[in-house]
Amino acid sequence: MSPKTVIIGAGIVGTNLADELISRGWNDITVIEQGPLNLPGGSTSHAPGLVFQTNGSKTMTQLAQYTVQKLSSIEMDGQNCFNDVGGLEIATTLERVEELKRKYGYAKSWGIKARLLSAEECVEMYPYLNKEAVLGGLHTPNDGLALAARATQLLIERTRQAGVKYLELTPVTGIEQTNSHVTGVTTPNGTIPADIVISCAGFWGVEVGAMAGVSIPLLPLAHQYAKTTTVPALANREINTLPNGRNAILPILRHQDQDLYYREHGEQYGIGYYGHRPMPVRAADLGLTPKHVDEQNMPSRLKFTAEDFEPAWKASQELLPALRETEVADGFNGIFSFTPDGGPLIGQAPSLDGFYVAEAVWVTHSAGVARAIAEILTIGASQIDVAECELSRFEEIQLSREYVDETSQQNFVEIYDILHPLQPRESPRNLRLSPFHTRQRELGAFFREVGGWEQPSWYEANAELLKSLPNEWKPVERDAWSARFYSPIAAVETWKTRNAVAIYDMTTFHRFEVFGPGAVSLLQRLSTGDVTVRPGSITYTLLLNKDGRIRSDIFASRLDTDLFQIGANSATDLVYLSREARHQSQRSPSQWTQVRDITGSTCCIGLWGPRSFDVIKAITTDDFSNNALPYMHVKKATIAGIPVTALRKSYVGEFGWEIQTSAEYGQRLWDAIFHVGKPHGLTAAGRSAFNALRLEKGYRTFGTDITTEHDPFEAGVSFAIADKKEDYVGKAALERRSKKPIRRLQCLTINDGHSMVLGKEPVYYNNQAAGYVTNAAFGFTIRKPIAYAWLPGTVVEGETVEIEYFGRKIQATVTSEPLYDAQMSRLHESTPILEPQKPLKSRL
Repeated sequence: MSPKTVIIGAGIVGTNLADELISRGWNDITVIEQGPLNLPGGSTSHAPGLVFQTNGSKTMTQLAQYTVQKLSSIEMDGQNCFNDVGGLEIATTLERVEELKRKYGYAKSWGIKARLLSAEECVEMYPYLNKEAVLGGLHTPNDGLALAARATQLLIERTRQAGVKYLELTPVTGIEQTNSHVTGVTTPNGTIPADIVISCAGFWGVEVGAMAGVSIPLLPLAHQYAKTTTVPALANREINTLPNGRNAILPILRHQDQDLYYREHGEQYGIGYYGHRPMPVRAADLGLTPKHVDEQNMPSRLKFTAEDFEPAWKASQELLPALRETEVADGFNGIFSFTPDGGPLIGQAPSLDGFYVAEAVWVTHSAGVARAIAEILTIGASQIDVAECELSRFEEIQLSREYVDETSQQNFVEIYDILHPLQPRESPRNLRLSPFHTRQRELGAFFREVGGWEQPSWYEANAELLKSLPNEWKPVERDAWSARFYSPIAAVETWKTRNAVAIYDMTTFHRFEVFGPGAVSLLQRLSTGDVTVRPGSITYTLLLNKDGRIRSDIFASRLDTDLFQIGANSATDLVYLSREARHQSQRSPSQWTQVRDITGSTCCIGLWGPRSFDVIKAITTDDFSNNALPYMHVKKATIAGIPVTALRKSYVGEFGWEIQTSAEYGQRLWDAIFHVGKPHGLTAAGRSAFNALRLEKGYRTFGTDITTEHDPFEAGVSFAIADKKEDYVGKAALERRSKKPIRRLQCLTINDGHSMVLGKEPVYYNNQAAGYVTNAAFGFTIRKPIAYAWLPGTVVEGETVEIEYFGRKIQATVTSEPLYDAQMSRLHESTPILEPQKPLKSRL
């Protein structure tokens, strides 16, 4: 028997989800819809249906690809629910021409068929364009129009026939729960028992979440859409008589330089506009959906504000001169959901078992998201990595209504903007400050915002040291794009780390405590490593899903018999560990375990470099030698009178420690280390240097280099698996996986020694797009740019590949890793280097 499942919302997401669950053998499914089933009145009912698949996110692209596949397969009377007219994105500025080259790279990286077009080719493909305005374009032949309303009705019909029960005109009034587990959904007609509830309520998701006590970080915003009067050039075509979505033959069109998109509605044009002021909406103010909904009257369709559309109309007539013979016939402000980072909300609520959400999902990704949720429910994990979509990904501060409202509106404004991958958020800022922040500002730190934290990238105070850099450490010239939000000061900070000593702020990394008599059994069950080590040991280990793929990697430091500190990646890790601890405590009360987030109440300094021991011995009487504190060990100590936890590990490949203390002592600890370190050449270093040093050492980053799509053998982290360990989550599946995978994460070095890439670029092997770059940085130590990339397992070290960067092919060599200190000697002992420095390359 499948669990009793209730889906809230019968739009394109909810009906697809019912269909995906039915196809996987679930048979006890009820779908509740507050509106009429024939036209529910949510975003699906008015969505223009344009599907542009290519996205800077591989996840979002894959979700869109499946949506196209699924809608193309839903048929009745020989007609499916997708019109593959193709997509055309045009550039009217030189900046957009370059942006389309970058987007073409995404398409090749993610396996989307696409082609860059000249201005002449754009006009040939789309003859109504103003040839004087267009500079070039990107054509994606498999994009097109989703017939979302039609697909919804066909899905309702076929899932009903398979046993799904639909309740229309039935508002949800409450979510029942017992012992942190959902038990039912309350309606005016009574309570429907449920083991699983999935909210697919769209912009009503905030209200549904509130009934369950779950924060849903989305903001409904109105978006303008208008239809013209008859366009003479489109009149009297036979295709005009076909249903909406089928009455189009031209590619769907994007004019992102003016925040516009276009599609045909037979003899009319449809125009969508994002350039107007944000118009936030509170769904609760819309009232109940009426019994009778039509295309002109629905809750998600608000009154058109013509004054906001005036710039769009002018720009449209300039781009498409044929529109000068028309007027705006009809328009509305349609409600869509936006989130703080622009992504959908997928997954189980952090504190309520059995309550799932699939919210802020646009038609473009609807079927893909539905499949992902169905896989999570039925087999434990989505085949597509959805970590960046997880409801649990947000930090607590990011769930506040103030944060959600401001950032969601900002995402609306920027939706078609050209954004650099390193571009900092402008607002809100200074939400979370480490105790070192004042000192960092005094040193001229350039900050980026990460999870609400202010994180230093480099320090302007180190600019003077550029004059002292040895020639072999001096930064190379960069192209304009890769030089944005970068400073050559990073070269100084890496030089100091490798040759003297540097201080890093590691506060923003997540730190949890796992404690109680069941702490060992919990971590032993969830992780691939053996945590039954003596107190004082640190274990790098993986968390797998049931399919043997990586859900995260962590450092488990055993501080005491029943106490561990966990170095983790995200808030999602906290939710996973906390839920598993709660379940274990319920099953075996004698093995109770608790998980506590200590990130905000603590702070952490990374002190690394060959002279770090000279610094530390000047301010402590505790023994920090190799014998007293070996590599991958931890102990309590006192530094400058401050109680600390010292962890002997390093992300940068140099001798040193992560030194943690409570937030109240943070500034004093920084000052003490900084004062005694100056005679030894100590400098503050930021995240730009950190990332370069990390890649030289071959350390992976979860979420970028490795995701839930990968297993340990592919990702090159199988060393984190304890060979003799009896059992853990994912072990059985892992044993069935090949230790000679068909794809691998590989290290590349750029042959010319200076051409930069930034990540997500396609990699060509034998003149075919064969993989993509995950992470890249200039390796100052080895004097070459470094890139990590997913490539076929048949590609071997020493072979040449090509990375496409803005349309230009850059040769790179597949290289053995790590690029720096393969013998690990630098991590295991401090070896002070006297100035002047010798070229470090000669010592490798």
